[in-house]
Amino acid sequence: MENLDFRSGSLDETEAFLSSAYTPMRIGGPVSDTRVRISRRAAGPLSVDRLSFGYDMGYDAGSLGKICLISMHAGTLVDRTDGRETVFGPGETFLLAPPDRPYQGEVRAARYTITMFDPGLLDRVAAAGGRAAPGPVTLTGPRASTAAGNRRLTAAVSYLRDEVLSDPDVGQSELVVDTAAQHLAAAVLAALPHTARTGPARVDTRDAGSDTLRKAVAFIEDNAHRDLALADIAIAVRVTPRALQYAFRRHAGTTPTEYLRRARLERAHADLRAADPSDGATVTRIAMQWGFAHPGRFADAYRRMYGRAPSLTLRDRPPVRR
Repeated sequence: MENLDFRSGSLDETEAFLSSAYTPMRIGGPVSDTRVRISRRAAGPLSVDRLSFGYDMGYDAGSLGKICLISMHAGTLVDRTDGRETVFGPGETFLLAPPDRPYQGEVRAARYTITMFDPGLLDRVAAAGGRAAPGPVTLTGPRASTAAGNRRLTAAVSYLRDEVLSDPDVGQSELVVDTAAQHLAAAVLAALPHTARTGPARVDTRDAGSDTLRKAVAFIEDNAHRDLALADIAIAVRVTPRALQYAFRRHAGTTPTEYLRRARLERAHADLRAADPSDGATVTRIAMQWGFAHPGRFADAYRRMYGRAPSLTLRDRPPVRR
């Protein structure tokens, strides 16, 4: 996990830092207050930065190569890319610029959060949802289509910033970080306009038989410790995501994602039974190892499956025979 903090009152230092942390850029404009604060928390495919500028700053920057979301908390950001002028204000979460395009604009005495991830994650999540596109998924507009979509996208960013990447222990769990990244990408696809087809895809029922279920279950059981999306399981058993979902619903009465979650819960249960609290083992640490970032939700799921609190399983581990 990467932690980075920058504070300065020098425009030259700030320009050098921004060019190093993001993309080469030039800043300018009349400045009376040169104070700036930037902090970065990054893990795996995600980075979340908090920025605070005490002045108006014009910028002219190269392409980022990543999906870059801005969540405004105070002040305004004026985007002037391609000669258009679009103003964003507090409460909005939006796409700053396409990953392959330079961008220009102005930040006006603003506080905001920058969240970045690889564009390929959109393709992966779109495929997991049974969506298709004639090539990589492209975001076609900066703003959410609805106010509700904007709220959900802002909440997804807040969860990453305040729950996942703010806790070093949580941020070190690859499963937790990768799951959170998929959640963010799904929120982006639900909120922002894009090129992926959203209508239902045809299911080839020949691929949705019990043999597909058997192969998928075996793959999940052998790979529950890895970051898996629906598309990964479908590729492994050589069917479409839709056919995979249909096979689980038809022959197991569940979904591939729910089956994976149950498999990980079983692994966590086994680790709780085998762990020794005197060696530093905790419920939270074991839960995070299996991709459960929220201790309360893990405890609820555990109780529903095993009828007791996970802390009791850890505490009542069987004695070691010597």
